Amino acid sequence: MRVGSHNLTRDLLARCVAAVGASAGLILNTFDALEQRELEKLRRDISVPVFDIGPLHMFSPAAESSLLRQDRSCLEWLDARAPASVLYVSFGSLACMSPRDLVETAWGIAGSGVPFLWVVRPGLVAAAGEENEATATRLPDGFEADTRGRGTVVEWAPQEEVLRHPAVAGFWTHCGWNSTTESVCEGVPMLCRPHFGDQMGNTRYVEHVWKVGFEVGGELERGAVEAAIRRLFTGTDGAEMRARAGELKKAAKECVVVAGSSHMAISKLIDHMLSL
Repeated sequence: MRVGSHNLTRDLLARCVAAVGASAGLILNTFDALEQRELEKLRRDISVPVFDIGPLHMFSPAAESSLLRQDRSCLEWLDARAPASVLYVSFGSLACMSPRDLVETAWGIAGSGVPFLWVVRPGLVAAAGEENEATATRLPDGFEADTRGRGTVVEWAPQEEVLRHPAVAGFWTHCGWNSTTESVCEGVPMLCRPHFGDQMGNTRYVEHVWKVGFEVGGELERGAVEAAIRRLFTGTDGAEMRARAGELKKAAKECVVVAGSSHMAISKLIDHMLSL
């Protein structure tokens, strides 16, 4: 990281790394098939046991932990869509975008012709000046008419259930770790728009290591958004990404069953804690 505005993040990461050496073990929400090389390197480089016990959301039913109320009507809307036809768009609970980016995103989605489920939560758009929240998050005039019958917009969605739905074929995400692993575990390829923190690194893994998606980078323009969506849904490389995502989905399911890598890691973690 460069010196400057990154100083605080760099110092925080340095303190976290130093703390690992003084700990009794390192617990990670990942799984062997997803980050095998990285886990092997960690085990070589640090002196404490490493327990890769993820993906955690696959070990327990989805819990209602969000401060936002889920709009479950979107699941009924998905039920009426064709298999593998819908783009799910959600930038998480913290990331924000500018009013201009909202407009360009909206018209890019509209121009793609792809059915969509879009989460536009309160606070998604950083309001400027006296502009209130309702005005800031208002979609551009004509968007609803242009996409009527093809898309739906909600304030929040039950994400794990949405990604699991057979109608969903792609996920445009901010690439937070939870969203990334949930998408991987359901075999859904991604469009990535990282904002801060680990999201940049997660995006690089999605595109360059796992090859199950790609970044929508730079300044958002409706034409580029439209092209990215069509590439994911209709391009040859989109089909290849979907196939690789399917392989990771299978690997994720295998790791959480009895004798799977994560299942065994949890047993080792329990034994380790009881021995301390």
